Amino acid sequence: MREPTVASLMTAEVIGASPDTPFQDLVRLLEDNKISAVPVVEDDRPVGVVSEADLLPKEEFRAGAEEAPALLAGRAEKHRWAQSAGLIARDVMSSPVRTVTPDTPASRAARELAAAGVRRLFVVDDNGVLVGVLSRRDLLSLFVREDEDLRREIKEEVFGRALWVDPRSIDVEVSSGVVTVSGRLEQRSQIEIAEHLVRATPGVVDVENHLRAEWDDTKPKRQTEIFG
Repeated sequence: MREPTVASLMTAEVIGASPDTPFQDLVRLLEDNKISAVPVVEDDRPVGVVSEADLLPKEEFRAGAEEAPALLAGRAEKHRWAQSAGLIARDVMSSPVRTVTPDTPASRAARELAAAGVRRLFVVDDNGVLVGVLSRRDLLSLFVREDEDLRREIKEEVFGRALWVDPRSIDVEVSSGVVTVSGRLEQRSQIEIAEHLVRATPGVVDVENHLRAEWDDTKPKRQTEIFG
């Protein structure tokens, strides 16, 4: 079983801006396309990102009309003050850009999004050229699967191909992405492996494991069992 990669989930058509795109045009790009951020692209490579948060300081500080932050103000406030005077994308963008490659596993991309606290990752090829964008919503789309589709994949891929078990001997039920598996396997060690593989199946929300084993191969054998 292969985990989905960024390439299978990303949006390939990316709306971007140049470093010299005027402030008003940046706002229009976000508004017209119903998006919350655009990459700033130079020579086909992302050099920054302009998000709604990067544009709001213009209103927060009234385009420089408000007083400058106090000397002891935090770095974030001083950065927003500097952005408030920005006229083009280069002035207001945030950098560096958080990127992944198309072959990055979906789970690793999700961890990077969570660790960075961002809404999207930009996808670049081996030469650093922008080829797509991956959002939180793209990753969540993995969970929008029909229960019957999940059930069929689990029976065929997990039990049939990965564990070499007759799929007809295992009962798999799926309700709103929650998988219940029951039946008997030859060895106890297979039960943990089966649950791990089921949980790793894209779209699975949770697993109820009612599998039983014919015998326990996880306990050390006594000498009498080994030598008779």
